[in-house]
Amino acid sequence: MIFAHKSEEIFAEHLNLFGIDWVYEPVSFPLKWGSGSIKMMFTPDFYIPSLDVYVEITTMNQNLITKKSKKIKKAKKLYPDKNFKLINEQQFYNFLEIDNRELVQKTIAS
Repeated sequence: MIFAHKSEEIFAEHLNLFGIDWVYEPVSFPLKWGSGSIKMMFTPDFYIPSLDVYVEITTMNQNLITKKSKKIKKAKKLYPDKNFKLINEQQFYNFLEIDNRELVQKTIAS
């Protein structure tokens, strides 16, 4: 599988290590419409079926984190029945330190 960023590949490998199923970029959520078409979409990096959560990994610059945070906030408002989680750089590296399946799942779900 080809990932957009190395951090996504590492995240997937960590999930695989603990036998946690995932789907890469499973769906795009429309966030803004206009003139009869979709103007803005949000495509989370991962969907974790066992936790019913969509995960976005952001280890890039602060501008992207702010932009993605706004998209997730909007997605939560438009799709209240869906669970979204943004993992920033610090959370990402903390996540990689976890060596227990239950803690990995708890961290993603929280």
